Amino acid sequence: MKTQGSPTRAQRAFAADPARTIAPAAEWRLISLLFERPRAGWHAEVAALAREVHDPELGAAAEAARTAGEGEFLSVLGPGGRVSPREVAYRSFEDPGQILAALSAVYGAFAYQPRAEDPLDHVAVEAGFVGYLLLKEAFAAAGGQRKAAAMAAVTRSDFLQTHLAPLAAPLAERLQAAGPAYLAAVARVLAARLPAPAPVVTDTAQPDDNPACGACAKI
Repeated sequence: MKTQGSPTRAQRAFAADPARTIAPAAEWRLISLLFERPRAGWHAEVAALAREVHDPELGAAAEAARTAGEGEFLSVLGPGGRVSPREVAYRSFEDPGQILAALSAVYGAFAYQPRAEDPLDHVAVEAGFVGYLLLKEAFAAAGGQRKAAAMAAVTRSDFLQTHLAPLAAPLAERLQAAGPAYLAAVARVLAARLPAPAPVVTDTAQPDDNPACGACAKI
């Protein structure tokens, strides 16, 4: 029986190997970083994170990014680029304002403050939030805060399904054709980590099925 004050299983696991516990957060942060615009210090940050991850495909994407340039990135994923990195572009039947409001709310609930350069629904911002939630979950578990850890885990699962799953596969497909190689590679890594998106429920009722349309003319 666990006595009061003795460490939980999560605490013992974290203490025994904190790197293994936090490794998934580092992987998601690297995914996020690779979708950001190359800038001063970006290549060094990518290289440093790549040394912390064990996913060979993600490591290969980071290696391919050694020669990545800002102009090449902007021509593909920048404003007006060939491929959109934004969630709203892949949820065309839904209100973009509601999507952004939902993202703002969940980010605010967890005090997540992404870089101001990219919009809230940018794939880099969303992938970064997943890594952030993994860190929150790991440290809450290490501190014995089971409810906080569970909340972070549930939020992460819902976020992946609702926000990242709809864009991951089509983004990977478009980047496969548009390049550059490192973006196509990290997009494949992202798509492989996500479940199939939930089907979009649409209103299939015909006009005659609408009670408010009872007086509609029959043709």
